[in-house]
Amino acid sequence: MQIEDFVVLVATSDHIKYSQEIVDEMAESAKQRGTGIAKRTPEYVSQKIEEGKSVIALYKGTEWAGFCYIETWGGKQYVANSGLIVSPKFRKVGLAKAIKQKAFELSIVKYPEAKLFGLTTGLAVMKINSELGYVPVTYSELTDDEAFWKGCQSCVNFPILMSKERKNCLCTAMIFDPAKKKTENAPLEEFTKHSKLYERFMSLKKFILLKGKTIKAALFIW
Repeated sequence: MQIEDFVVLVATSDHIKYSQEIVDEMAESAKQRGTGIAKRTPEYVSQKIEEGKSVIALYKGTEWAGFCYIETWGGKQYVANSGLIVSPKFRKVGLAKAIKQKAFELSIVKYPEAKLFGLTTGLAVMKINSELGYVPVTYSELTDDEAFWKGCQSCVNFPILMSKERKNCLCTAMIFDPAKKKTENAPLEEFTKHSKLYERFMSLKKFILLKGKTIKAALFIW
């Protein structure tokens, strides 16, 4: 089994039939980790699929293998890639990374100005997020949308979150801010815009070096 055996795509209404299987695996996975997770229902997952806000992975195009969805908060200023799950028999082939990458791309296309964020206790997810450009942040940088935090009520760690006044919990908060990314890339983009000028500079430099060598050679012969 290898990553080429899977198809990772934006889910459509044809995939709603997997909703129950997806939420069952989410719950079982959380139970095994003992870390807690906000519970989802088949109806909720189906809604995300119908809205074009989810990514699904299929083994050889027919068997459900993994899933993830996106949700907006705070007037679409924040986007979360949530519910990442991979069926146990399809783990350790890089599928989670492929799903996360697709969800990341979908989020950027749908909400190019929004901050992408996530809360997770999974080291594997943190690693994937880091590779995508996410950075760890404090909870104060996350959305203050009450609807988002209400979703944490079904998590076993919710009492800890509330006792900390929502300032921190067992999950690690991470954010990808496209605005900051653009700022970081600005020098490179500016340089690219003036690439022709750079090429002319390098040509001139090369000419000067060659001219210098020619002069030195002439002096040596003389």
